[in-house]
Amino acid sequence: MASKKDYLKDVIKHIDIKEHNVIPLVDAYEKMAFSARDLNRAAKIYNMMLEDKNCAVILTLAGSLFSAGLKRVVYDLVSNNMVDAIVSTGAIMVDQDFFEALGFKHYIGSPFVDDNEMRDLHIDRIYDTFIDEDELRICDDTTEAIFNSLEPRPYSSRELLWHFGKYLDENGGPKVEDSVIYTAYKNNVPIFVPAFSDCSAGFGIVVHQHKNPEKHVSFDSGKDFLELTQIKLNTKETGIFMVGGGVPKNFTQDIVVAADILQEDAPMHKYAIQITVADVRDGALSSSTLKEASSWGKVETTFEQMVYSEATLAMPLIAGYAYHKGAWKNREKREFTNLFEKVSV
Repeated sequence: MASKKDYLKDVIKHIDIKEHNVIPLVDAYEKMAFSARDLNRAAKIYNMMLEDKNCAVILTLAGSLFSAGLKRVVYDLVSNNMVDAIVSTGAIMVDQDFFEALGFKHYIGSPFVDDNEMRDLHIDRIYDTFIDEDELRICDDTTEAIFNSLEPRPYSSRELLWHFGKYLDENGGPKVEDSVIYTAYKNNVPIFVPAFSDCSAGFGIVVHQHKNPEKHVSFDSGKDFLELTQIKLNTKETGIFMVGGGVPKNFTQDIVVAADILQEDAPMHKYAIQITVADVRDGALSSSTLKEASSWGKVETTFEQMVYSEATLAMPLIAGYAYHKGAWKNREKREFTNLFEKVSV
């Protein structure tokens, strides 16, 4: 039987949008049809968000994105002031970003393997990508250690991921140079993971609370919602760049309704783009169109665009187009983490 080293040898390399000026390619898509033209319009709308001095940009992430090579894209968006807040699944931020910041890697694999053999070798498969289960357990243990170090009380996921960034700042060294959690920590860009138990941090919190039944850290999803709503209440306009759907998408769209319920003046999201492969016909939330969201009072329909494409194809083109256009160079940094400190002490 093959060994673990036989499978875990070719490392996934994250694409660098700075190395590829895709402006001519994306501009050429404007004169095509179908998804090419949709992608061109989405790239232009994202660039409009960055040009609009009143607009805060919220990036939402779902799916196995960083394991597939998109981590550097998001790192560059944060580092270059192209997003002001992130709403993500836990797997992307903890099992993939924090995991790699601890020094571990994702590996090029294949869907055509014996998954029983993979299990015996402690190799987890994400379609055509491999990850070492033993290393993932170390990630679980590290999240527990972070929880053990904190004052026992309820926390928003944003607060906890700030502590993850602080941990990397104190312990990470050169391994963290392209970590999204770490660069968000340094740039005061808040990260929200509304379903925080659904990842490696979930295993960490189970062990932490099991060992500390009386006084322990807990996840406060209501505080998550309040804090993200405060972004809407403290900026004139908002744009959302959504990759995938699910909880991050709905959570971010709902802050407009939350603001209205609080009887605060907060307009619908002015700009919205979404990359998805989900079909709308079954009514699934991941694929509910942005026009549909307008019926709920969440998204304006003037500058919205659905892009039906797999994320590893579309996201580097849209993000790369906006990066090379350069509107981000004139944006004011919002540093929303400083806003939340007023309510989370």
